[in-house]
Amino acid sequence: MGYFSSIYADTELSHMARAVYMYLKDRSDIKGTCWPSIKNIGKDLHVSQSTVKRALNELEKAGYITRQHRYRENGSYTSNLYTIQ
Repeated sequence: MGYFSSIYADTELSHMARAVYMYLKDRSDIKGTCWPSIKNIGKDLHVSQSTVKRALNELEKAGYITRQHRYRENGSYTSNLYTIQ
C-alpha cells in the first residue's frame, strides 16, 4: 500500500479529503511540494471549490499537509504551496 497506508487507515478523513490528498501527492515533486490552484483541483476532481477548501482544511488539521500562502510581487494572491507530510 506504500505511502497511502496511513491515509486509508484514518477513519476520521472524508473520502474527498483522501481524493485531494492523492491529487496533491500525484502532482508533488521529489520534496513533496506542489502548488495547484483550488480552481484547478476542483475542475480536475469535478467538485466545487468549496468542497476542495473543506478537504484541504481537513488534511491540514489532520497533519497530512501544510500549506503556505503565496503572493506575487505586486501583492496579489497566487496559489498556495502544499507540502505533503
